[in-house]
Amino acid sequence: MMDWSISIAILIGGLIFSMGIGLPVALGFFLINVVGVFLFMGGARGIDQMLSNGTMAVSTYALAPVPLFLVMGSLFFHSGLARRVLDAIDVLIGRLPARLSYLTITSGTVFAALSGSSLANTGMLGTLMVPEMMKRGYKKHMAIGPILGSGGLAVIIPPSTLAVLFGSLAGIDIGGLLVAGLLPGLILAIFYAILIFVQAKIDPDAAPSYDFEPIPLSKRAGIFCRDILPMVVIMMAVVGSILTGFATPTESGALGIVAVAALALLFKALDFKAVRTAIADAARVTGMTFLLITASSTFAQLLAFSGASSGLVRWATSLDMGPTQTLLVMALILLVLGMFMDQVSMMLITLPLFVPLALSLDFDMIWWGLIMLLMLEVSFTTPPFGLLLFVMHGVSPPGTTLPEVARAALPYILCVFLLIALVILVPSLATFIPSLM
Repeated sequence: MMDWSISIAILIGGLIFSMGIGLPVALGFFLINVVGVFLFMGGARGIDQMLSNGTMAVSTYALAPVPLFLVMGSLFFHSGLARRVLDAIDVLIGRLPARLSYLTITSGTVFAALSGSSLANTGMLGTLMVPEMMKRGYKKHMAIGPILGSGGLAVIIPPSTLAVLFGSLAGIDIGGLLVAGLLPGLILAIFYAILIFVQAKIDPDAAPSYDFEPIPLSKRAGIFCRDILPMVVIMMAVVGSILTGFATPTESGALGIVAVAALALLFKALDFKAVRTAIADAARVTGMTFLLITASSTFAQLLAFSGASSGLVRWATSLDMGPTQTLLVMALILLVLGMFMDQVSMMLITLPLFVPLALSLDFDMIWWGLIMLLMLEVSFTTPPFGLLLFVMHGVSPPGTTLPEVARAALPYILCVFLLIALVILVPSLATFIPSLM
């Protein structure tokens, strides 16, 4: 039997090497899987097992919410409902220093609860808000930073497609993990608002004020009831149906699609192009994700079959580190990996190793899963390969450099670290709402 450290070096090292030479992630996984099958599972006889594992991994009912949440979010954006919400919130905020930055955070929080996609959130807000903020004389960090921060909220505010995938791969109750992010997500949005307030106080010229025509209270109430309240009802229906046990995450995803489509139809914003685009976007992302899951299922089994997983657990538990220190080491690993690869790849590599370790330390798995999701949120914006940095760079004003985008994101990353510390110190922030289910 090969020593576990050699096994893990071959499997993890080979995977990282394959990505380093430019192989697509899925192809790299399949290549290392074939090598591992011949090393640890008896050669050709193990190929049948690899194919069987992949089929079972993607046919699980727990993954059904992924395409449904993706369709719901894409339909919300492409039908024009997102633009209506944005305009309505803009009117309701009224005259306020740095109002467009606050508008970005508020809209981003609402969009996170209706889209479940950080990339969609960032692209949408960047396209809509950056030109307007630049025209109003906002400095780049006041325009770019809030968009990057609010874009990442979709990682933890339900319905999060990444949370569904994480819960499925880690064997965590998906409904509990989804609603666990609600309270921390709202706290994080408040942290962002406080940060904007402080930045505007320190440098008033960073977000110049401009004239805004006052609107009567009665008209504000009408705008709220027409353009925002229906979205709030949809959000509450999706999240509330999971929380109350009325619907499974899959059923709530279907409910969300029907609700968004009905609202778009009511506003005469639903057409064939929006439906076709929403389905095509969801199919593309779902196909890519399921291909990676197919490859990762055998990879996880190889880690277990070779003794790498159990060996790592024995080694980690033999160290003179407490549970909190071990948790921080896991978080640090995710932070470093986030500088070089996307979130799905990070989960596929680390979860087969992290989950047994977390279970051996008797962590509350929903609490642990939320902390890992927050670290994945941070890794969305860590240079040099944070995906949100590239999305934001693509919609930034001409001449904006990637380091400028990264610097604008830094204060918002610190806010996430503050929230992680708060969740570690007060675990009930993550576990209270799931305990009501």
